[in-house]
Amino acid sequence: MPLKMNRFLVILCLLLTAFACKSPEARRPISAKSGSFIDKSVERNIQLNNRERATFETIMEKDSLTEYIASNNGFWYYYNTKVVDSLITPEFGDIVTYNYTIKDINETIIYNKDELKQQTYIMDKQELFTGLREGLKLMRTGETVTFLFPSQKAYGYYGDENKIGTNVPIICEVSLLDIKTTEPN
Repeated sequence: MPLKMNRFLVILCLLLTAFACKSPEARRPISAKSGSFIDKSVERNIQLNNRERATFETIMEKDSLTEYIASNNGFWYYYNTKVVDSLITPEFGDIVTYNYTIKDINETIIYNKDELKQQTYIMDKQELFTGLREGLKLMRTGETVTFLFPSQKAYGYYGDENKIGTNVPIICEVSLLDIKTTEPN
């Protein structure tokens, strides 16, 4: 009996040693199509951007009396009220007070000024959708500007989880009421 027990222990030790030294093997992908999802996503976004651009170009062509400006950040805007006697625009850390209205591309109001209320924002230190953050940097106190934001500059794929859906381009009329500059320490 002890011989069988010794043999069993030797075999058990050998098996444990053999399997304990083996490192875990990485799982291999089922499919060899690398990047196909990313490629499709990029193509979808290019098509979406082209459709939204064409829609905005149509809006701007119909409104030939208004001088639209193409921003370097991928949206368009025009001045409802322009201030020429001030050079001060908001910079990082400045506190801006503004109000705004959000419309869809058919000029139907999604959110009006009363719903959104007067806003206070610390430039680049708080969360704000990309287009509005970039648009505020172009404004001076007392100006009202209308921005045409493609969906990727507005609420993008997720929308605002309330009234603005997935990939919805918007039009925002923004009035900059005040800029409080912050002094560097």
